[in-house]
Amino acid sequence: MNYTTQMDAAKKGLITNQMRTVAQKENMDPECLRRLVVEGKVAIPANKNHTNLDCDGVGQGLRTKINVNLGVSKDSYDIELELEKAKKAIELKTNAIMDLSCYGKTQEFRRKLIEASPVMIGTVPMYDAVGMLNKDLKDITVDEFFSVVQRHAEDGVDFMTIHCGMNKATAERVKRNKRLTNIVSRGGSLLFAWMELNNQENPFYEYYDRLLDICEKYDVTISLGDACRPGSLNDSTDPAQIEELITLGELTKRAWARNVQVMIEGPGHMALNEIAANMLLEKKLCHGAPFYVLGPIVTDIAPGYDHITSAIGGAVAAANGADFLCYVTPAEHLRLPNLDDMKEGIIAARIAAHAADIAKGIPGVRQWDNQMSAARADVDFTRMISLAIDPEKARKYREESKPECEDTCTMCGKMCPMKNMKKILNGEDLSLI
Repeated sequence: MNYTTQMDAAKKGLITNQMRTVAQKENMDPECLRRLVVEGKVAIPANKNHTNLDCDGVGQGLRTKINVNLGVSKDSYDIELELEKAKKAIELKTNAIMDLSCYGKTQEFRRKLIEASPVMIGTVPMYDAVGMLNKDLKDITVDEFFSVVQRHAEDGVDFMTIHCGMNKATAERVKRNKRLTNIVSRGGSLLFAWMELNNQENPFYEYYDRLLDICEKYDVTISLGDACRPGSLNDSTDPAQIEELITLGELTKRAWARNVQVMIEGPGHMALNEIAANMLLEKKLCHGAPFYVLGPIVTDIAPGYDHITSAIGGAVAAANGADFLCYVTPAEHLRLPNLDDMKEGIIAARIAAHAADIAKGIPGVRQWDNQMSAARADVDFTRMISLAIDPEKARKYREESKPECEDTCTMCGKMCPMKNMKKILNGEDLSLI
């Protein structure tokens, strides 16, 4: 190849195979997509070593994408179960999987995951540094941190969450502005602790060019992590969050100068009335870079239902400019999700993304809804179930409660407005007895 990254190719006027794939999926002119990649408004995470990737684009004018988190931990170490989750997530049409493994044979799992996955894979090297090196956090060296990043890149990871914006200035801002939930980002809290314990600058901020060297070599997209994302409604849009966002905007420009693709990560927990303003702030401060949000979770009182609180916030966020939604499951804040939790989280996130794409006017998105409405008007339950975002659940509900008349449901029976309107408009007689 006579280019280093997707952004480098785009700047040279080249339309890569990856760009053609994304353009075809999005019904977009490849040249239009190429220009968006040049501007950094679209990222195509596609590590050169992820050979079976069926890539997707993230960013302006594209369908909102969703991500699933999984991985092994000390309390739940079952590689085969996590691989089963990954397989199910792909079947349920996730666009990305993040491996958040933090214990044991992390590389073995990561390599199996990448080998099996046609969707893009993300990781957080900071977690793996603690788990893989088996050292106390304070004793991990700068070189060891970067060796973990290098290993993930070599393995074929398409995007990495790295909390480069948590520098000493931001850390001081956190300490000066009391938060109800402090730092809830796992990677951010680990880096904050390392900096405090060693009285050193964040190595990923101080040696940012070293990070860019790795990302450029393998075409890894940097997902600039939000160490200061709010973990409660009380802490949203506070000085630490905004200061970090300004820093991430500066780091974005430095990455683009090296042809490294960037995504920006965002909140977090946030009241509904703050979401639109936060999306605007990110797009302005980070120069239109794709925005990747966790939720936002719009109320703190619903453990067991946070796939719903997240879907509410995610729909509002994506309708106002967010490009990538990280799913949240009913198990959020409580335990590692199981397969059923994962499914609930994926479907909720897909609904939020689709609802937002309707609001954004993404071409062709409403066609699915119109097909479902036509099936309802025809009282065609077989067609309705086949069009459902979760056909399995729709079929189960239909079969659990059989109506007297097959072309109705047990809610309305003979009073079904769809069935009766068709009859009346066709000039037919109507009997409700």
